[in-house]
Amino acid sequence: MPLWRLKRLFQMRPFIFFTLILVIKSTLAWLVIFDGGPSLTLLVTELPFFWILFCLIEWFATKRKLALYVTVNLLVTAILFAVIMYYKYFGIIVTYHALEQVNQVTAVKSSVFSLLDPYYLFIFLDIIVFTFLLVRRSKFQGWKTFSQIPLSRSVISLVFIISLALCLFNILPNRASMNEIVKAEEMGILNYEIYTIFADDNTPKTPIKEITRELIDETKGITEPEAPKYANVAAGKNLIILQMESLQNFLIGLKIDGQEITPNMNKLAREHMYFPNFYQQVGQGNTSDAEFVVNTSFYIPPRGAATMAYSDKELPSLPRLMDQNGYQSATFHTNVVEFWNRIGLYKALGFDKYYDQSFFGKEDMVFFGPSDEVLYKKTAEQLDHMQQSGKPFYAQIISMSSHHPFTIPEAKYKMKLPERYEGTFVGDYIRAQNYADYALGLFVDDLKARGIWDNSVFVTYGDHLGLPVYSLDNDDKKLMREIYGHEYGFTDMINIPLIISSPGITTPAKLPQIGGQSDIMPTIANLLGISLADHIHFGQDLLNQTSNILPERYYLPTGSMINDQELFIPGTAYNDGTHYPLNGSVQNGSTVSEDQYNRALKLLHLSDSYVSQLPPVKP
Repeated sequence: MPLWRLKRLFQMRPFIFFTLILVIKSTLAWLVIFDGGPSLTLLVTELPFFWILFCLIEWFATKRKLALYVTVNLLVTAILFAVIMYYKYFGIIVTYHALEQVNQVTAVKSSVFSLLDPYYLFIFLDIIVFTFLLVRRSKFQGWKTFSQIPLSRSVISLVFIISLALCLFNILPNRASMNEIVKAEEMGILNYEIYTIFADDNTPKTPIKEITRELIDETKGITEPEAPKYANVAAGKNLIILQMESLQNFLIGLKIDGQEITPNMNKLAREHMYFPNFYQQVGQGNTSDAEFVVNTSFYIPPRGAATMAYSDKELPSLPRLMDQNGYQSATFHTNVVEFWNRIGLYKALGFDKYYDQSFFGKEDMVFFGPSDEVLYKKTAEQLDHMQQSGKPFYAQIISMSSHHPFTIPEAKYKMKLPERYEGTFVGDYIRAQNYADYALGLFVDDLKARGIWDNSVFVTYGDHLGLPVYSLDNDDKKLMREIYGHEYGFTDMINIPLIISSPGITTPAKLPQIGGQSDIMPTIANLLGISLADHIHFGQDLLNQTSNILPERYYLPTGSMINDQELFIPGTAYNDGTHYPLNGSVQNGSTVSEDQYNRALKLLHLSDSYVSQLPPVKP
């Protein structure tokens, strides 16, 4: 653009100029986030918010007015950029509650950068240009002087009143919308951000004494069997729970051009109990949330990571149950224990010991910790010591080498990708999972050689998704369509595997029932003969129940749930929700009913009420 045209553009009133700039940036955000993309609704929802801020500048600023406009532009730009980036991974609208994640971002900066499409940076281009031109070039001093000329106070007052009324009109009628994405679209992104700051959840908690096993079972619609199958068959055996990083279910049995991607997982799935219809139930804390859910059979908190929200509670948990039944317990993770406040979580859960990077060292680093090979080698040695004590053990192990963005070192490559997968996000993911599976095979062999395998129940599952629908470009979507045979969607995204292995007890079985991470604890308790009669939990024994209700949070809007046939995602409420079949076409009468939807919300409320009223953890 010729300099004289740029100068003429800058001679607009800042009120008008920055309105145009922020409308363009809001259009980009809407294009990324909302299915319908930008529409005229954007002008009604976003524009009034900008004008309120600009009116305040015009009212109260006497000096450096242009600098204030640039500052507001920068702040709004930063919010919109954060909203775009957060949506690209989690599929939700980021709010101020996510600020507690800020200290985790530096540890996963490679993951953040991998989500960055270059064109997103254009959102900052105007700020760079303004700053350079206004500070360095005297020719633009005239615009600074021009911007100081006050606008008509009566006009500004009228614009402010109309804008404030429109903002309230956008916010107040839409507060009841269940789906946060729908709510943000109806309110406007920035109005929604303000709303979340001041919105309080005034729903009264259910008194803890009223939350009983009978109430939970009734809400779930299940009845405990009098003579459970597989009860007590693994009594006295060690328990090893292996949480596999970003492991999705489509990898099990997958071959690409004849190459088996996860041969060791496939072997476990063929020879033991495999649950293919199993789903994640994590939230903002991702891996650490999975640790929380599996060890408590509670649901994640409504806001924030469980490690932040619940680490001050003395949590009824699997480690405490195992301790009561004569077990020692330990958890193994190659990152530092302060990451995601695991030091608080492990104390709240009651683990006897934890082993973090101070134990594993910094040998053979992959991303932010030692490789899975190091994890498994040193863990197997420690499990051997624990077994020699003569006391059975419970060990939870957290793998990490297949962490987002999946760009493992070339020295860890164990397969050659087909050319069409090279340089793609999906290709990197598959190669990382192939390495993770290789390391898993070494671990199983080591456990067998040490005599641990035959005396243990070995539980393997994915902690959370690795390939968010929102993060895939067109090439990635094409590859996923090739793998699945259909468009990759929400039901595929949150589907993770569960495999339970115990020599002499588990037989080859592909079990079709629907399950989630909250179901792992009661299923294991049944196998080990550990009573949950007086232990509040929200999962169910998958070996003795065939029907399930799984409430979902965070990666999907609030109110989302899975039943035996489909995933349901609400709109403003139940009636305008969307039904996604899990396996082919849903038969008449098998879809999520409004009653099931309400019961799923009730389960979330009961879990939130129960955990929030637990006593503080003992010093």
